[in-house]
Amino acid sequence: MDSFKVETLIKVQQLRDQFDNLEKHTQWGIDFVEKYTKFVKERSEIELNYARQIRNLSKKYQPKKKEEDENKYTWCRAFYSTLNELNDYAGQHEVIAENMTSQIIADLTRYAQEVKTERKSHFHDGRKAQQQVEASWKQLESCKRKFERDCKEADRAQQYFEKMDADINVTKADVEKARQQAQMRHQMASDSKNEYSSYLQKFNQEQNEHYYTIIPNIFQKIQAMEEKRIERMGESLKTFAEVDRQILPIIGKCLDGMTQVAESIEPKNDSSQVIESYKSGFEPPGDVEFEDYGQAMKRTVSETSLNNSRSDNKAERSSKSKSKTLWPFIKKNKGSNPEDFSHLPPEQRRKKLQAKIDDINKDIQKEMDQRDALTKMKEVYVKNPQMGDPNSVEPRLGEIANNIEKLQAEAQKFEGWLAEVEGRMPVKSDPPRRTSVLYETQNSTPPTTNNNNCAQDRESSPDGSYTEEQSSEVQSKVQPETAESGDEFDDPDEEMLPTIGTCKALYPFEGHNEGTIAVTEGELLYVIEEDKGDGWTRVRRNEEEEGYVPTSYVEVFLDSNAKGAITYI
Repeated sequence: MDSFKVETLIKVQQLRDQFDNLEKHTQWGIDFVEKYTKFVKERSEIELNYARQIRNLSKKYQPKKKEEDENKYTWCRAFYSTLNELNDYAGQHEVIAENMTSQIIADLTRYAQEVKTERKSHFHDGRKAQQQVEASWKQLESCKRKFERDCKEADRAQQYFEKMDADINVTKADVEKARQQAQMRHQMASDSKNEYSSYLQKFNQEQNEHYYTIIPNIFQKIQAMEEKRIERMGESLKTFAEVDRQILPIIGKCLDGMTQVAESIEPKNDSSQVIESYKSGFEPPGDVEFEDYGQAMKRTVSETSLNNSRSDNKAERSSKSKSKTLWPFIKKNKGSNPEDFSHLPPEQRRKKLQAKIDDINKDIQKEMDQRDALTKMKEVYVKNPQMGDPNSVEPRLGEIANNIEKLQAEAQKFEGWLAEVEGRMPVKSDPPRRTSVLYETQNSTPPTTNNNNCAQDRESSPDGSYTEEQSSEVQSKVQPETAESGDEFDDPDEEMLPTIGTCKALYPFEGHNEGTIAVTEGELLYVIEEDKGDGWTRVRRNEEEEGYVPTSYVEVFLDSNAKGAITYI
């Protein structure tokens, strides 16, 4: 017999009277598994509730539609990006709850049921073996008592026979009867002895098998079951930690994302956005002139001169009071805003009008795309009548043509207002669809010079709008220059503008319109004038070639001293 079997036999001998205690201990182990399962389940519910609260918090502070303008500021975008990362962060806690439910809770719940069934089977076999041993022991005791009883009866029968045989008064028949009775009792005792001996041998064999085979096997199975339960608990505890460890890299990425967006905040850029959003475009007011009310006292005192001077002074004061209203103190109109945005300062009005024109042009382009598609469909129907009736497309084409005409009229109306803001009236030959504010008056003076002249030619009005005092004069100046020069960049006497940076062409631009310059993809140019909000940037290739290109076609790199400059427009 090897050492393991000897050790097992010793353990069995030590535990043969501890069967009930083992049953209690294994039940406590199963209860502990169920207790741990309940703990993990509560932890999972906490993770789900936490993730739900984080998601609700992130959703609560997401930007509303009316707050979409905030996205132009880097600190607002950083906060909204943090909310998105926080939403992903909450999702990882949901992953923790899901993994704990699938990898620990469901597994341990199923395993606990299996252990209960296995334990019940083992202890049922143990009780059955004990009952068999106890039954054999009782049978052995019964045989033993019968053997003892038969032996006593045989002794009494033998003594009675000897007594009858010694008595001379007893008949021979009585003696023979006593002798036969004694023999019968001795035979019964002998049979009981043999039965007791045989059952005793059988009981000892069953007892040895019980304590050295059956019970050890049952205990080994219980021991294996218990060790497996403990091992399973260890695996579950390890999984409990690994579930958290698996999502740490993703949570780390979320936190890194929050850090990166925080570092991407640009205070100078945000402040420039504020300046760009709220600059009015008004020229700073000039010095207030001294109004000498004492001049009337020095004049010749006469009825005519006095009356004339009073009327002159009143007219002068009224005209000055109208023209010298300072733009910081202009009162804004209350109520509904006019369609031409005349309630806004010039720069803000220009931006609103430009945005409106861009939207109308987009609608025109959509209508044109639909018209082109229907035209192609009509051509297909004409070539293949079996596919459809060409006349069925005509109503829709007519409707689209009317829409385009209305939109073009609308665009022309807003372009007229925009030209008014920029200090020049729209030219009659301008196309309905406006490509750029800078080229509606081709061959005129450069836009910067023209804007400055217009700013000097208009004055503020109390209602927040402005009046054009020299529009006819500007028109008269524009026409001769157009006839004489033919190109604003061909004037040799014009002072060359300094470069304020460089740019790289992202796309090719043909530059068919006058005042533009053709560029090829990847070409490097000098920037001499920034985009003023109209979508065009003025660039220079060399001393003789310069012009405007679409801002979206180039990537601009301004010098550091040019980026921080603030100019009144």
